Amino acid sequence: MRIISGKYKSRRIQVPANLKARPTTDFAKEGLFDILENRLNWEETTALDLFSGTGSIAFELISRGCTYVVSVEQNQNHFNFICQSQEKLGARELFPVKADVFKYLRSLKQPFDFIFADPPYELPGIDSLPTLILERNLLKPDGLFVLEHSKKFNFSHLPNFKEERKYGNVHFSFFAF
Repeated sequence: MRIISGKYKSRRIQVPANLKARPTTDFAKEGLFDILENRLNWEETTALDLFSGTGSIAFELISRGCTYVVSVEQNQNHFNFICQSQEKLGARELFPVKADVFKYLRSLKQPFDFIFADPPYELPGIDSLPTLILERNLLKPDGLFVLEHSKKFNFSHLPNFKEERKYGNVHFSFFAF
């Protein structure tokens, strides 16, 4: 796992072979952050990284200047890896949470400026995430939600959908609230 930009730029964190995460590819991550660079003021952005996996997106957000990032991951091995990586980097801005994302979202009361979700592509309920985030008012005004998914999903019919970007097999749907 490589951090692209910011204070941890070019840092590589070795992901153990026993982790079953499907990290966002560097190509897709670079494309995503090129877009976000023009939409977010990192130092003023609070972020929520759902289905965090290896924590790649969360660490990129912190590296670029986000002062508060919550990383939610249910798998114990992945959660442990995120905590170990946080310790290695000294990333005090990260707040890892071990939880089921859907249960966590239903109990969450705090809104964020930016929410990113990278669920397993075959996870049941992936199509309910944008509605759940909207109904729970989990984004601040002018907030942005990005959902990573496979090509088999099309979210363009949902309220607040703005655009879809494709990077190889990785698709990002953007929702602005």
